[in-house]
Amino acid sequence: MTYSLSLRPLLAGLGLTLALGACQSDKKPDAAATGEAAATTAGVLTDGTWRGVLSAQGQEIPFLFDVATAGGKPTVTLRNGEERLKLDEISTAGDSTTIRLGVFDAALVVRADGADKLKGAWVKYDGKEPYRVAFAATKGEQKLFPVTSGQQPVSFDGTWNVTFEGSDGETYPAVGIFKQTGNDVTGTFLTTTGDYRYLAGQVDGNSLKVSTFDGSHGFLFTARNGPKKPIDITKEYAPNTLFGDFYSGKKGHETWTAVPDPNAKLPDANSLTGMKPGQKKLAFKFPSIMEGGSISPTDPKYKGKVVVLQILGSWCPNCMDETNFLAPWYEKNKSRGVEIIGLGYERTADQQVAAQKLNKMKQRMNIGYDIAVAGEASADAASKSLPQLAKVLAFPTTIFLDKKGEVRKIHTGFSGPGTGKYYQQEIDEFNKTIDMLLKE
Repeated sequence: MTYSLSLRPLLAGLGLTLALGACQSDKKPDAAATGEAAATTAGVLTDGTWRGVLSAQGQEIPFLFDVATAGGKPTVTLRNGEERLKLDEISTAGDSTTIRLGVFDAALVVRADGADKLKGAWVKYDGKEPYRVAFAATKGEQKLFPVTSGQQPVSFDGTWNVTFEGSDGETYPAVGIFKQTGNDVTGTFLTTTGDYRYLAGQVDGNSLKVSTFDGSHGFLFTARNGPKKPIDITKEYAPNTLFGDFYSGKKGHETWTAVPDPNAKLPDANSLTGMKPGQKKLAFKFPSIMEGGSISPTDPKYKGKVVVLQILGSWCPNCMDETNFLAPWYEKNKSRGVEIIGLGYERTADQQVAAQKLNKMKQRMNIGYDIAVAGEASADAASKSLPQLAKVLAFPTTIFLDKKGEVRKIHTGFSGPGTGKYYQQEIDEFNKTIDMLLKE
């Protein structure tokens, strides 16, 4: 959400590949260009703050969004903690309004459901099977989660040593970071493959609920300070232990426990993958997203330069976090003798469709560096396409090549801006590595 969201958030969110039965086309309705459609859209999406709710697994995954209209054309801004995601591709056909979700191949398809109310579905068009998640919204400034107990809120503030456990019993470590003011709380979880991005919510007594919706993922984390009852406790738990659930859209569900630990940390992101024995360089030639072109690290453009390879996908929120850093960084630093190559892995086997998705990302995010269509969106596919690598664990993964074209460092995942100081550490480490390689 490294919603990398990374491979871990990707796996948690695979159940979210959605499609809305009668809304399979990616094309905007022709009516969107007419004044009548603009007026209809404005009538459905009235200005103000709305509370949206995704309904899945018997849970509500809430998020806030703002609607603002200028010149008869509305824009929608998703609010996740401090994050603001502006959506301006909005069209109307009949009584349905489609809100495209940024660079992601997804949309909210809604219609009016009475005064200041909407209903519809969250749709993803890149799934192999059609799925939908029910959506409803009510206008008016509201909390994400109601506070009803009347009890003094327990503190969830601080850093936590976290263990997530899937339905198969597999566990993975994480670091939870939360900032609490009264009943309101923001924060995130860092994992070895990335972070769960901006989370926000409320504390009600000894219960915590935080959520996020970025267009690609809808997450809900719940927890209690102390075990639920009845519960079979087979071992001693430290005081102030959290017991929680993590819901990801229609199907994803994990449990988690956490204990306060100001020194909690994850394994070194630079040690999780590497080159196969005897290998020093990556050999590949992938088609460019620009028709007729190809990209290889041996191309004359990259000779004698430090090159950063970014393994990414347009469906990956954590990849977007990294790209939001890399795109402006590249414009400021390319004159120093450094290049970036984006290796795109998309949720389609159609190379032309993949190129279109990646090109849309390139245009919307003002990416000046080259991007190639490298394969389909899976860790296995990425590993096979780069056979000199031992493995690929996460999207994104960042690979640093020195001036000789040799791999000097492989960084798994990306800690985005929602992680605060960890994001700054990520940037500082990136710059330190580039500076070192340029001096050689």
